[in-house]
Amino acid sequence: MNHSHIVHSQDGYSPWILLTGLFLMLLIYCYAAIFGGSSHKKWPKYRYVTWFLGLTCIAIALVGPIAHSSHINFVSHMYAHLLLGMFAPLFIALSFPLTLLLRTIKVQHARFISRLLKSEIVGFLSNPIIASLLNFGGLWTLYTTNLYSLMHQHTLLHLFVHIHIFLAGYLFTISIIYFDPTPHRHHFPFRSICMILFLAGHDILSKYIFIHPPNFVPAEQSQVGGKVMYYGGDLVDLIIIFILCLQWYKTANQRVLLIKGQSN
Repeated sequence: MNHSHIVHSQDGYSPWILLTGLFLMLLIYCYAAIFGGSSHKKWPKYRYVTWFLGLTCIAIALVGPIAHSSHINFVSHMYAHLLLGMFAPLFIALSFPLTLLLRTIKVQHARFISRLLKSEIVGFLSNPIIASLLNFGGLWTLYTTNLYSLMHQHTLLHLFVHIHIFLAGYLFTISIIYFDPTPHRHHFPFRSICMILFLAGHDILSKYIFIHPPNFVPAEQSQVGGKVMYYGGDLVDLIIIFILCLQWYKTANQRVLLIKGQSN
């Protein structure tokens, strides 16, 4: 039977510094949306809400009871993982941060970012296959090797894992559903296949965790954590699938209307 013998280090960051940073990000977003795009149409209200929800998910995952408990309880860790790696990236993507940035900054800076988005490295990383591998590969490495126990013993590694979880989750989300400007676009069938494969891999990993607990994680916690990962992950994946299908439907409908207009 596994026993929890992980040596738990400190988070490596001050909760107040993190909360202050997130609060500043909220203020900057609101200021840019209200005053930064005076020549553009009014920024939709729901995007303020999704940005706030995204930052809130990050805060809950890294500060407070769940974050503290995640050092000693695998179930709490899994809740934090879902908030940081799945819910937060989805909410942040729904707030159109890149679109807001491009309409707020100076033209020459916006052109630089546009050229960067068109670069080969961005095209490579934003490919749904690569984004899926970075996301799923990171999770598989975390839970099937010594990395899970090591991250609780080394501050920098702990911080790196959390950063990777969020960035990999965000990259995967925006590689499947497009909101912000995306020069390197892929067809809906291709993205759908990648989504299905990732969903299958995510579910397989959650079942693997249920049977094979990570090092030093009690079997009871591993089983509950596996269930949290399975059902919580499927909830976010279903939302992404719904948005993907909705975008697909709207695009197909626009093409039909365009064909009808040309025929007339």
